[in-house]
Amino acid sequence: MGFFSKLFGGSGKSCCSGESECCKGPAGIMAPLTGEVVELTETEDPVFAEKMMGDGVAIMPQEGVVVAPFDGEVVTLFPTGHAVGLKNKDGVELLIHVGIDTVHLEGKGFVKKVEQGDKVRCGQALIEADLETIKAAGKKVVTPVIVTNGDAFKIVDQVAVGTRVTAGLSELYKIEKA
Repeated sequence: MGFFSKLFGGSGKSCCSGESECCKGPAGIMAPLTGEVVELTETEDPVFAEKMMGDGVAIMPQEGVVVAPFDGEVVTLFPTGHAVGLKNKDGVELLIHVGIDTVHLEGKGFVKKVEQGDKVRCGQALIEADLETIKAAGKKVVTPVIVTNGDAFKIVDQVAVGTRVTAGLSELYKIEKA
C-alpha cells in the first residue's frame, strides 16, 4: 500500500498539443517542471534528503508551472497548493512538493489548477507557483519528485543530475514493478 493510500485512503491548461510528444513511454515519468535535475539527497529537508517518503529526484525550477508527469488522477492536493499527489493507471504514486517548508506560506504564491479527484493528462497544469514570491519569503524552490510507493515500484533509468528538463516533454525516469 502506498503513502497516499495510507494517508488519504484512496481542468488546467496543457503544455502539450495533445499529440504523442507527452508521456513517450509506458513506464515513463515525465518532468513536472522545467529546470535542472538535482540529487534528492541534496535538498535541505531531511524528510526528502533521507528518502523517508520515497525515492526520486528534485528539480531546481526555472519556471513555476507544475504539470502532470503522466496520465492519472489527483489523489491529494494540499489546501495550500504547495504539493500534489498523483496516481497513474499502473498504481505508481508520485508526490510533487514545490519548495522546502513552503507549507508555511499558507498558499501564498500558489494557484491550484486542479482539484483532488480530477483525472489529468500528461502535461496538464496542476499548480502555478510564483517562484519569486516563494524566494522572497526565504523559502527554497527546489522541488522533490518522489515515488511514494517504493514497496511496489522502483526507479530505473533515471536522468543524470545536472540535466535540464522540460515540463511534460523530458523523461525524468522510468518505473518498473519492484
